[in-house]
Amino acid sequence: MIDKVKEILADELSVDIEDITADSDIREDLDADSLDMVQLVMALEDEFDVEIDNAEIKDVKTVGDVVKFIEAKRG
Repeated sequence: MIDKVKEILADELSVDIEDITADSDIREDLDADSLDMVQLVMALEDEFDVEIDNAEIKDVKTVGDVVKFIEAKRG
């Protein structure tokens, strides 16, 4: 799953996929702003067929956090 998340992040944030690791901070390392986060949430919802509330995603900091969050949502 992490590879798919990295693909989405690279596409949505226009960054090199090789620059993304599980420890990459989405806002700090990948320069995502609030609009990027909204677009990222929509892309993740579409790809993984989950609903993500904006309040839930605020605590997600790293790429690894995104993977754990989606895995928890999918059960």
